[in-house]
Amino acid sequence: MTYPDQTIALDKPDAAAAAQLVASSGMLKKATTPTLATLASGTFAGLIIGLGFVFYTTTQVGASDMPWGMAKTVGGLVFSGALFVIMVLGLDLFTSSTMTTLPLVEGKLGPRRLLRHWGLVYFSNMLGATLLGVLILGSGTHRYHDGEWGAVLVKSALGKVGHTWVESFTLGVLCNLLVCIAVWVGFHGKSVVEKLAAVVFPIPMFVATGFEHSVANMFIVPTALAAKAEASPELMRSLGDVQLEGLTVEAYLWWNLLPVTLGNIVGGGLLVALGMWAWQRGKAGRAGE
Repeated sequence: MTYPDQTIALDKPDAAAAAQLVASSGMLKKATTPTLATLASGTFAGLIIGLGFVFYTTTQVGASDMPWGMAKTVGGLVFSGALFVIMVLGLDLFTSSTMTTLPLVEGKLGPRRLLRHWGLVYFSNMLGATLLGVLILGSGTHRYHDGEWGAVLVKSALGKVGHTWVESFTLGVLCNLLVCIAVWVGFHGKSVVEKLAAVVFPIPMFVATGFEHSVANMFIVPTALAAKAEASPELMRSLGDVQLEGLTVEAYLWWNLLPVTLGNIVGGGLLVALGMWAWQRGKAGRAGE
């Protein structure tokens, strides 16, 4: 989430401090936006994140002959376009909205308002991701390439519900550490090109390595569950002997969505937002000595 009218020149000596001011004011503005606007913004953000994974999935179809790391990196690069669009448009995405802890510790925002904002964004992101899932299933995209597209999606979902609780939590921390670093660097951007540059390293890294993004998973796993339930002949042929018993609603909610969401809050709301706040506070204290 960046705001085109609030940018900082990278060559200024106080650019880091200025970025924090922009982040704080931007997050405060987001947290106090009227409910309907937040719901609309969050719905679009959830839909766009889902579209990023649609593109990712397409790049993985037929990529089995590529080196694993290279194939995942290509997928990560195309997925980063979704975060770029969200940043430029200033849409509400739960992962970056966790940084509203910054105006909270500065005394500009109350905890009830923060939790209300998180709830609205989380719900609307889920709504957008679910809407896209319905559209993808209705379009038959999951049956493309003799069902291989859907097979990639289902295998991705199986991997996500196959982690332990602690693994999912930690993967969520690592994911949002990178996402919020990208957003924070984006606060420095003076142009669309600079905002694009902000996502080129952190976002492909989290996607290619397999870190967990709660909003992306709101599209991936429910859509895979629906494709599994439909059990089209094309999909089942492409899946072959893949065991689907572990892909359930209960596994998704307990082993993925809950721990990943909490991990995302820690990664963005604590490590990045409060970490940057503590760093700048420490610098200001040393300057006053």
